[in-house]
Parts: sequence; C-alpha cells; structure tokens
Amino acid sequence: MASRYDLTRSDLSRLLSDEPEYRVGQVWDGLHVHGQAPEQLTVLPKRLRARLAAEPAMAPALSCTVESASDEGDTLKWLWALQDGRRIETVLMHYPGRSTVCISSQAGCAMGCGFCATGQAGFERHLSTGEMVEQVVRARAAAAASGRRLSNVVFMGMGEPLANYDAVWAAVVRLHDDLGLSARHLTISTVGIVPGIRRLGGEDLPVNLAVSLHAANDVLRDELVPINRRYPLGVLIEACEAYLAARSRRLSFEWALIAGVNDRASDAGELSRVARHLGAHVNLIPLNPTPGYAARGSSPERVRQFRDRLRDLGVNATVRRNRGTAIDAACGQLRAAAAETAVTMGRLPD
Repeated sequence: MASRYDLTRSDLSRLLSDEPEYRVGQVWDGLHVHGQAPEQLTVLPKRLRARLAAEPAMAPALSCTVESASDEGDTLKWLWALQDGRRIETVLMHYPGRSTVCISSQAGCAMGCGFCATGQAGFERHLSTGEMVEQVVRARAAAAASGRRLSNVVFMGMGEPLANYDAVWAAVVRLHDDLGLSARHLTISTVGIVPGIRRLGGEDLPVNLAVSLHAANDVLRDELVPINRRYPLGVLIEACEAYLAARSRRLSFEWALIAGVNDRASDAGELSRVARHLGAHVNLIPLNPTPGYAARGSSPERVRQFRDRLRDLGVNATVRRNRGTAIDAACGQLRAAAAETAVTMGRLPD
C-alpha cells in the first residue's frame, strides 16, 4: 500500500505535473529534510497543501497505537499500525553523544528463532521502503523534540532485513542521500542470509554488518537459529570474509546470552575462534524474557564472566545494557503484549 515515503521523485513529479517543476523539490525536501506532513509545507500555497493533504498517495504509513518511555526518557518505543492493520515496532535509544533508532524491516519474521518474540509470532509481510524510511523520520522528530540529533540507524527490529533486501537497500540509499545520514552510521543485521551478505559486499555504500550469531557450532546454532541448517557456519564465515574483503568495515556479532545454553566457557572458546579469525567485535546481550521461550537470560555475574573470558581470549567484547525492559522493548514484545491486553493510545497497560 502506497504512502508518502514510498513515492519516488518521479512519482512525485507525476503527481505534481500541473505545478511548476520546483514544487517537486520543495515537497521532497519538506518530507525528507524537514520531516513535514503535506499540511505543514508552508513553502507551498494553501490550495496545494490542502490538495496534497487529501491525496491518498501522500498519506502516512504509520499510525501510533502505543508510545512508551523508560530509562528516564532515554528509551522510547512505538507500536505502529500500518495501513493494512499489521503492527510493527520502532525503538529510539539515547546514549551520551548519540541517538540510535532501531527499525523494523518486516511485519513478523520467518526465521523461526525460538527465543525471539518476533520469531514466535511468525511472518506476515515485508515492509515497503517508505514504511522503513518513515520510522526513521518519526524517530528523528522525537529526538529533535528532546534536543537530540538522530545519528544512527540499525535495521535490528522486527524481521530479517536481508530477506527483504531490495526494499531495505532502497531505504538505506534514501536515508543516506535524502536524510543525510552517514553510511558508517547505518547497520544492517542478519541471522545469516548468505546471499544477502554477498550482495551487500558489492554495494556502493559502506554500511555496517551485524550477524546475530548466538552459537558458534552448527549443532547448537541449528537449534537456536534454524536458518543455519541452510547456511551453516562454514558458509556464513566465508560470506563474512568476502564482505570484509570488499568493504574494509568492522564486522560485529550479536550474542543473546541464554543461561546454561550458550554462556559456558566452551561457548566462549568457540566464539573467540570465529571472532578472532574475522576481527569481529562481539555484542553480548542478556536475553530478554519472552512468554514463548522457557529459558532465561544469563545472570549479570555470568554475563560478566563470559565477557571477561572473551577478552582474555583476545576478543573485543562489550555488554549491551538491556534498554526498556519495563516497556517490552525487545523485538516483538510490545506487539505481543498489545495483542493480549487492551491498550489506550499513548499508554502502556498498568
């Protein structure tokens, strides 16, 4: 379904074919540079503003269902309803010196990772380029309202970005070319879609790649990340090698620490061998609890031990602090909670 950020310049030119040519640039910049809705484009005459505001193709893609804040306002999360009623999530996180938005690339996810709330919900559909770009525009406006500048975008929300490659890459180009975000501040995450990693290595923009690894042997990874059965570790590592050779960018591994499952000394040893070989940075993430997965996240002490073991083995490893646990900020959690509980717009249930 079309929305204002799904329009290309050519589409906008056709829509404004009866207007002076410079109007196209005014509307395009108003949407992308200033993040304005059609009725806010004061550079346009009132009649044209009214016409665009009533134009179906200029409608927003996202309608806020729930907006919530935690961490003293440093974490904001939105549950959006799309035009067809599907729901997706976006999280804005403020850190000292930067603000990062985590956006969704699909409604649901087909990868089937059992510990992930989105994976538990199943796949609904791909998001369009405009639906992804609008998430960033909305987050940028929220950051500006609190005196912050949005600096980083990570495709780590709901869905597998490389399974929706064409729309995701078009969004990356739009974020870079029209919203002015540096490619080095854009990160695409994947559970290991090898053809997508290979395509990414051939693109012009040097974006960052994050691989959700979670296990460094095929037996355990087959269980935790089912796509590993199609693209096992050896094949995934070869694709990462090719990406690094083409891009000269640092690779990162995401590792959700699950108590008694992948937080043992043997797991750290296996991970260290892969990470050192690829020069990868490791982000350790204590598992967020989800109703559909019985295992629990590693204790804080176990997380520290695992991090220290990796460092002793020569790996650059950091622990990503859980953000927004009180507002169900892990991927898919807020949508799942909203599906089970009646909510009032702008408020989470008590």
